[in-house]
Amino acid sequence: MAMAVAQQRESSSGSISKHLDAGKYVRYTTEQVEALERVYAECPKPSSLRRQQLIRECPILSNIEPRQIKVWFQNRRCREKQRKEASRLQTVNRKLTAMNKLLMEENDRLQKQVSQLVCENGYMRQQLQAASATTDGSCESVVTTPQHSLRDTNNPAGLLSIAAETLAEFLSKATGTAVDWVQMPGMKPGPDSVGIFAISQSCSGVAARACGLVSLEPTKIAEILKDRPSWFRDCRSLEVFTMFPAGNGGTIELVYTQIYAPTTLAPARDFWTLRYTTTLDNGSLVVCERSLSGSGAGPSAAAAPQFVRAEMLPSGYLIRPCDGGGSIIHIVDHLNLEAWSVPEVLRPLYESSKVVAQKMTIAALRYVRQIAQETSGEVVYGLGRQPAVLRTFSQRLSRGFNDAINGFNDDGWSLMSCDGAEDVIIAVNSSKNVGTISNPVNSISLLGGILCAKASMLLQNVPPVVLIRFLREHRSEWADFNVDAYAAASLKASSFAFPGMRPTRFTGSQIIMPLGHTIEHEELLEVIRLEGHSLAQEDAFISRDAHLLQICSGVDENAVGACSELVFAPIDEMFPDDAPLLPSGFRMIPLESKIGQDKLTTQRTLDLTSSLEVGTVTNNSTRDASTCYNTRSVLTIAFQFPFENNLQDNVANMARQYVRSVISSVQRVAMAISPSGISPAAGPKLSPGSPEALTLAHWICQSYRQVFYHLGADLLRSDSAGSESVLKQLWHHQDAILCCSLKSLPFFIFANQAGLDMLETTLVALQDITLDKIFDDSGRKALCTDFTKVMQQGFAYLPSGICQSTMGRHVSYEQAIAWKVLAADENTVHCLAFTFVNWSFV
Repeated sequence: MAMAVAQQRESSSGSISKHLDAGKYVRYTTEQVEALERVYAECPKPSSLRRQQLIRECPILSNIEPRQIKVWFQNRRCREKQRKEASRLQTVNRKLTAMNKLLMEENDRLQKQVSQLVCENGYMRQQLQAASATTDGSCESVVTTPQHSLRDTNNPAGLLSIAAETLAEFLSKATGTAVDWVQMPGMKPGPDSVGIFAISQSCSGVAARACGLVSLEPTKIAEILKDRPSWFRDCRSLEVFTMFPAGNGGTIELVYTQIYAPTTLAPARDFWTLRYTTTLDNGSLVVCERSLSGSGAGPSAAAAPQFVRAEMLPSGYLIRPCDGGGSIIHIVDHLNLEAWSVPEVLRPLYESSKVVAQKMTIAALRYVRQIAQETSGEVVYGLGRQPAVLRTFSQRLSRGFNDAINGFNDDGWSLMSCDGAEDVIIAVNSSKNVGTISNPVNSISLLGGILCAKASMLLQNVPPVVLIRFLREHRSEWADFNVDAYAAASLKASSFAFPGMRPTRFTGSQIIMPLGHTIEHEELLEVIRLEGHSLAQEDAFISRDAHLLQICSGVDENAVGACSELVFAPIDEMFPDDAPLLPSGFRMIPLESKIGQDKLTTQRTLDLTSSLEVGTVTNNSTRDASTCYNTRSVLTIAFQFPFENNLQDNVANMARQYVRSVISSVQRVAMAISPSGISPAAGPKLSPGSPEALTLAHWICQSYRQVFYHLGADLLRSDSAGSESVLKQLWHHQDAILCCSLKSLPFFIFANQAGLDMLETTLVALQDITLDKIFDDSGRKALCTDFTKVMQQGFAYLPSGICQSTMGRHVSYEQAIAWKVLAADENTVHCLAFTFVNWSFV
């Protein structure tokens, strides 16, 4: 019995020892580690079969158990994970240290600014108490830039003096208190923010400032930022005229810059500046710039009349290297954009520091950070495209769209004679090849040229973000897919290029395929596939899909002052990196900020079948105005079409009609998505001094009922209940209903959908149409005869006749009825209403 117990103990002890030997620590030789590392590089987590195969194939590993090799790989993966985490934490620590330093400097600057304001306040108090003392203007926190005569710019000594002054003034803005900076609305700094952004509060011109941390060396950052056309989308060209070294190792350059106009309603801008690059004693790199006096400087005399000379006050970039790599950037943009040269309604666009911050200052910092992330490999794009290629596509789309909007003479653009209606501008470029402006190598020759139809309109109470997002996601609501197919086919160098394009039927559906986006998703690059099928039986099984390359930007509702864009161009299905582009699209720029508005819910239903209820959201018209979106925006539309010489007039007519139809569709969409639910073109009032849409609709129907009470006639169904239903039925009434003012030259102030269709116009252009324009001579005579009858008895029947739309097309109608529209007091005649029964185009 004792012997059996002893044998059992020995057997158990041997089993335990064998188990411990299998899992004990093994000291690997250098050759064994190298063999294992080679396998780890190929497969960090090999299977059991792979480990056994490794032992068989590598004799130096034959004395190691499979379990020990498994443990080695587990430890190796753990060490790799710890190494990556340690590296990440070190990087985060360096960034936080640099950001902490930046915040401390910003805090010191703010403390200095507070001290300065306290001193200025005390000084002003003393001046006010002393009645005999005069007010000293030195207390104002306004930066003034002395103009330098052309005499100073003709010699190096004068330029060196200007450069030294520019450097001192720029540094006082970047790190000092020369400008009263306030935090940019909606850009609160935080751990995930790009940087710290501020705008000027009380200084001459418009100014913005940005501070941020970027993982690039100062020289690389300066090289990127000096190439302004690569990151500033509104920069048309930048040409260095003269460059010579400064005495302290820096360089001085004389630079001429042209800036696109954002809309067709304003001229472009240009700058004639001195740019000074130098290194400070602390190792910081500075690039500062300011305007030189003299409006005649510039390379292109032909294009000079299309530009307004603007002023750049001391601006630039301060780039300081950080310990452990990377740099801290201070960016200052200070401009005087000469707002006097644009219509008064657009002046907020040129007097807003928020717009300069979004377009230039923030864009510069974002672009540098984008390049830094692409360089480090943090950004991965789709369809196998390199980041630089996709970035070039975005720049070419934006540049081509800006070229179309501005239509510069030195690019070959000229205006066509219009048909009398000024709502759509037609420009022709007969000397232009597709792609020549962006890249001459990427061009294909056309037998005729390129035609651009463009227009701008003012919208009110329409959030730009919501409208552009809707246009992107619901293309079928405004676009004609056959026009897209025409543009795509005309760019193909094939035997069936236009005008003999194969007949195609489009399903109306689109597929959005993302290509890439910027680091904060403020810009999206994507390919749009428009599904189509051939109508020819022999090609029934051949796909006739059309493809568009598209960028969508400014769809962040929290970005104050940012414009929203949707720009697209037809491309081939397998578009190469140098594919020619002919961009078209929309640009919507806010002119005013949101006033007392809570955050707008942009996830509302955007289906027109459910949201085009004209009075749906106006039921709360008496609600507090602080909950409404109260802003104005300018919407610019530009579409480009290739053409052959013998088809120029036909393409021009097609383009004009197409853009007008797009305007009408956009107007309808804008009305549907407007939070106030009223006409976005006319704002809360249909015309100056007129009532809101709901009230006017009620007056129209009530006056009609009172005038024709003896006949028991009613304009709408008697079961209509509520103001919302009245406006909705009036809007969708089958007959054209129009209202005109009682002025010496009556003009239209309201039209329902049928009325807009009959006149072939939009709510934007409606108030520019006078009553006499739509009638021929006989119609005007009949109207003059019956006008007295209308004013005396309240109504009149007009016989059948012919009227004319804004596009010159004749419209026949069986009967027209005119009646007075009385205001709520039933004593005041507000306007005249007309209804055209059973109208149709002749």
